[in-house]
Amino acid sequence: MTRDIKDFAGFCVRSASQLIDGDWRYWLWVAALFAASLAGLNAYCRQLVFGLTVTGMTDQVSWGLYIANFTFLVGMAAAAVMLVIPVYIYEDEVLHDVVILGELLAIAVIVMCLLFVTVDLGRPDRFWHMIPGIGKFNWPISMLSWDVIVLNGYLGLNAYICGYLIYMAYLGREPRKAAYLPFVFLAIFWAISIHTVTAFLYVGLGGRPFWNSAIVAPRFLASAFTAGPGFLILTLQVIRRVSAYQISDKALQMLRNIVQVSMIINVFLLFCELFKEFYTDSAHVASAKYLFFGLHGHHGLVPWIWTAMALDAAALVLLMLPVSRSLKYLDLACALAIVGIWIEKGMGMVVPAFIPTQLGEIVEYSPSLNEWLICAGIWAFGLLLYTLLLKVAIPVLTGRLRSA
Repeated sequence: MTRDIKDFAGFCVRSASQLIDGDWRYWLWVAALFAASLAGLNAYCRQLVFGLTVTGMTDQVSWGLYIANFTFLVGMAAAAVMLVIPVYIYEDEVLHDVVILGELLAIAVIVMCLLFVTVDLGRPDRFWHMIPGIGKFNWPISMLSWDVIVLNGYLGLNAYICGYLIYMAYLGREPRKAAYLPFVFLAIFWAISIHTVTAFLYVGLGGRPFWNSAIVAPRFLASAFTAGPGFLILTLQVIRRVSAYQISDKALQMLRNIVQVSMIINVFLLFCELFKEFYTDSAHVASAKYLFFGLHGHHGLVPWIWTAMALDAAALVLLMLPVSRSLKYLDLACALAIVGIWIEKGMGMVVPAFIPTQLGEIVEYSPSLNEWLICAGIWAFGLLLYTLLLKVAIPVLTGRLRSA
């Protein structure tokens, strides 16, 4: 027992020393992210003092940029399962070396999700109402309570799996499959559930016809399995340029195949949704009309959604062409897909459901500068957290950091 404690203490100390070991590029990156995080914290303090009046949200449009980012990031976190399934179920060695990097990304992204929910609360001190035994959790009736369970559960699962595998690599021991493999298979189910439950949050609101569709959950998963691996492709190329961690082109091409298929499914489901909305031309199509064409002189979201459609279409064309086998064009396709899905699944999914209201009132929403600063701060904090996790994990996985 004493030996185990000393080993773990040594791991913590030596891991902390890795965080302060880096060249000027590392420190410039960390300083920029830290400064952006502080700017976001300052903006959030202002929101905490003056309330949600500093945002662009109103009584009519009560979900905005915060929930849009939350919805997008839940998918990014769920996309880690696209690395886990080939490695642990089909025993594919191609992605074996990058699966932990994908799970570390899921940890950072889930933390960002929880932060976006926190800043959207307005009064985070009321969070205690949701703590079982202290407040009224309303489980299993409330879909929100399910979301709390799946998000925090997924965070815990990935933290344990990554922590155990990295620590075993640090000790130079073979990890026991019984100690982590059951949690890996549970995390596969959990990854799909976090985005499905988030989709059900929208679908279950009967007063918002824009969300009342059975394919919302499949659309969420298809877009998630496009943006998540796409973001990981960009990240892995940065990692192999600035570190000694070896990531093969074959692994990147495998991820390209995942992004390609998922993008085809995503665009197909979007087309199905558009057909359902506009072919019937029912009274419930008002929100979709506002989003795509404007309604009664209001066109606030029209530039957003058509930009997203153009980016999605360009990304799909690039991914279908052989040129996307070149990493330069693959990077471009991934960047276009990520931005397009962020708009489509964020502002294009969340805001239109509130316009017009159930009484026919049209109140447009535009994010305030304070909202943008808070969002930028949370994104910067998430990237900073991912950077620090990689700063510890990569030396261990490459064998440079080992127990004496």
